This record gives sequence, structure tokens and C-alpha cells, in this order.
Amino acid sequence: MSNLQGIKQRFGIIGKSTKLDQALEKANRVSGTDLSVLIIGESGVGKEVFSKIIHQLSSRKHNNFIAINCGAIPEGTINSELFGHEKGAFTGATADRKGYFETVNGGTIFLDEIGEMPLDTQAYLLRILESGEFIKVGSSKVIKTDVRVIAATNKSLEDKISKGKFRQDLFYRLNTVPIDVPALKERREDIFMLFRKFAVDFAEKYRTPPIQLEDKARLLIENYSWPGNIRELKNMAEQLSVMAEDRIITAEQLMLHIPKIVKRNLPSISQSDSAENLQEREILYKLLFDMKNDLNDLKSLVFELIKTNNLNVPDVSSLNQLSNQRRTYNETGLISELKPEAQALPNESSPSINPILDNQNAEQPFIIQSGGDTYDSMEVVEESLSIEDMERDLIKKALEKHKGRRKDAAIDLGISERTLYRKIKQYEL
Repeated sequence: MSNLQGIKQRFGIIGKSTKLDQALEKANRVSGTDLSVLIIGESGVGKEVFSKIIHQLSSRKHNNFIAINCGAIPEGTINSELFGHEKGAFTGATADRKGYFETVNGGTIFLDEIGEMPLDTQAYLLRILESGEFIKVGSSKVIKTDVRVIAATNKSLEDKISKGKFRQDLFYRLNTVPIDVPALKERREDIFMLFRKFAVDFAEKYRTPPIQLEDKARLLIENYSWPGNIRELKNMAEQLSVMAEDRIITAEQLMLHIPKIVKRNLPSISQSDSAENLQEREILYKLLFDMKNDLNDLKSLVFELIKTNNLNVPDVSSLNQLSNQRRTYNETGLISELKPEAQALPNESSPSINPILDNQNAEQPFIIQSGGDTYDSMEVVEESLSIEDMERDLIKKALEKHKGRRKDAAIDLGISERTLYRKIKQYEL
């Protein structure tokens, strides 16, 4: 534990959460080796800080360290940046150039956002990890290098592997020692400590008294989800240090300056899902909401018939009018008394229908027959609960509604035309 405290003091790490200590302990243990390390964590959690800790605690600490964002280098030039090129290798190559793997020989290279690296570059990197050899762009000469690679990602490399965007063999090479850096929402006990540190730093920078938080304001920042993690918390502390007139921040003042601080992120669909999958789910949600509205309409109709003791059934137009009124109530929240006009229909089981036709407004009592079967025989038809069947019926209804115009049907369903075409082909509509 004392060793971890020394690392925290040396590198300015603030926090006491268990997950943070576990990540630091792992970084400390692996620093004395030359194993490849994969740092996993959300954007803004400080993955580059961990790479520097590993480098500074290793035997390579007196050699070069360089951090490279693979997502920020254009695909056409990343091979030249990393491995160098020969003069005339491509248009604009007016001289020989050394790449990072040559200039940082003996040191450490930190490859951030490794998941954004092009596939051909991944093949070059895999060769370096396996044999320590690479070839410059436009050259045939093999060059040896002794570089330790530390990679980082904020996305699931397994998902990229399944989509063919990342090499599986490279993943296993990089993932020799994985270090999971916790997000700020996973270490809430550290949020207030970090805020105070940032507040003091900015007070010294701007030569003002440090800002402080009241208890309710502290609860707000400790219960916020912090999607931008430490980077977002630091920006918020700086904004309050500059903009707040009072040095003691209340919950009301905090919400005034940072309105999103009261936002609560409910469970949602993972961002790794494709847009196409999201559109398909939107169809299912729309279908389920329509089924709920229809069920409410049916319940309202039955209760109304029981209440009025009326055996007559409204016609289709009246039922549709009731359905529209109910949906208006559900969408707007307006409270109104909905009394659909019932129009009597002939009852086949009744011996005479003339009294009903002569007086439609008269209430019809329930008749309990004294003899014979009380109920007519009936056939129970089971409703299909298959999601695919419901989705097929919904698409079919939309096409019929818009008379085969697929663009209008796709808009009504809330999906793209491409998804609609695929579904039509899938269901052979």
C-alpha cells in the first residue's frame, strides 16, 4: 500500500477507490518487464497517464517516450509516420524519413485509440511485436528496433474483430497484460477529492480564492454520470472558478452554471449497436405501444358496456373514433370524459331483432336463459406472439396504407429505406 501511495504522490494521482488501486498495482507490476500492455477505459479516464507511469517505472525511463493517437493520423500517411519512408516512395516524399519506431528505439511508444489503426498498418505492427523488425515504405531493407508498445482503446476490440476491422492475432499480442482503468462513475468516492484539487489549481492560476461546494452541490456532482470522466470534471471546475461570483457554490448556482448536472442517464441501448439494429428495435417499440393502446381501447369498451348494461356493439367507425380519442388523451395528458356513441347491431342468437331496430337508444338488459346451454359453442384461436410475425404484419400494414410507396412507409415506420427493402426481401412481401 505504501508503494501505491508513493506512485500516487509522484505522478499526481488522486483517489482511494479499490478499482483505481488495482489498476495502479497492475501497472506497477508490469513496468519492470517488456511485455505489451493494453490499457482499456473510457475517453477521459487518464489512459495516457498510466502509460507514462509504466514507462517511468521501467528500465527504459531514460530513453524516449512518445504518445501517438492512431485516430488522428490520416490512413494514407500513418505507415510513413510510424515506420518511415524512402525518398520517392510516394508523391511528396522528397527525402528519406525516419519513423517513430526507428527514432524511439530503446524507448516506449504509446498507441492511443489502437482500434482506429488501418488493417495494413496492423500487419506491420504485428511483425514488430513478434520479431522486432519492420520495413520502411518504399524500401526493401529490414530494420531492427527495440521498442516497447503500450496500446489503449476506449472501444471493444472484440466487437471490431467480429466485424473484420481488427486483427485477432494482433489483439492477443497486445492484450498480454490488460489494465482496466475505471470510469469516474465507478469511483464516486474520488469525485469530490478531484474537484477540490482542480479548484485549488485554478485558484492559483487565476489568483482568486478557491471555490467550495455546499453539501447539496457536492451530492449533485457525486451522482452525475460524468460521460467525459476526469476531463469533463476538470473543465467544469475551471468554468465555475471563472464564472461563479460567489466562492461558495450552492446547488442552485451549480445548476444555473451547469444545467446538465441534474441529468440522469437511464438504461439505454449500447452504443456498439449498429444504426440498423436500432431502427429494427424502433419498429418493435412502435408495435408494442400500438398494442398497448389497442388493449386500453378494448378494456374501455368492455367497461362501458358493463356500465351501461348495453348488449349493443358500436360500429367500426365509432370504435376508430374512440381509439383516436384515447390516443389523443395518452399523448396530450388531457382529461376528458370519452363516451363513444354505440350503434346497435343485430344479434344472431336473439329470436327477434325488431325491438332493437325500433329503439336503438333503449337499454338492453342481460338475458339469462333458464334452459339449454347458457353459452354458444366457441372456438379459441391462439394469437401468434412471434416478434417476427408482428414485425411482418406492421410492415405489411404500412405498405398497404401508403399504397406500396416504400419511402413513405419507411418514414411512417421510423426506419431507413434500406432497412425496409431488406425486411421486404426477408419476409417476401
